[in-house]
Amino acid sequence: MFERFTKDARDVVKEAVAHTERMGAARVGAEHLLLALLDREGSRASFALTALGLDERREPVRDALEQARRRGGLTQAETDALAGLGIDVPEIVARVEDTHGPGALSAEPARTRWRGHRPFDRAAKDVLTGALRAATARGHRHIGDEHLLLALTARPGLPAEVLADHGVTHASVTRVLYGDGEAKAG
Repeated sequence: MFERFTKDARDVVKEAVAHTERMGAARVGAEHLLLALLDREGSRASFALTALGLDERREPVRDALEQARRRGGLTQAETDALAGLGIDVPEIVARVEDTHGPGALSAEPARTRWRGHRPFDRAAKDVLTGALRAATARGHRHIGDEHLLLALTARPGLPAEVLADHGVTHASVTRVLYGDGEAKAG
């Protein structure tokens, strides 16, 4: 599959691995792919994000991903659902971090050194597979960073939720990239 990736798509994957390393995570996740896409300039995905007004909202998206990481990867919807049960996640996070330090509830423990290849978690693998599906659904022979963006917005999870909270949905990305609102397989 990777032989079909454009240079932009390969660069996104490489930068996602770099984000993973900088964060000390053991696995590359879908959120790392999103962070790498946010860093892009001059590509189809960056064009779509800019056209949807995300240029001035990239930092709030990064902040939302960081807040979710600090909540142990819980989405805002999950946090809200727990609040409905009387569980105050922000209070729990604050207490744990007061005792154990910032990021103590992170899904992966911080590591200062990691040897070898960082594997992709299930969510990241699903995004890569979704990018292939998005490309083939359009009859494209290549997989570009725009297909990665489509896949991120198509699958439920933290990246799609954060993007939707900032006005970027699968339908809006499809419309900007292809001029239609039809949500093809992604």
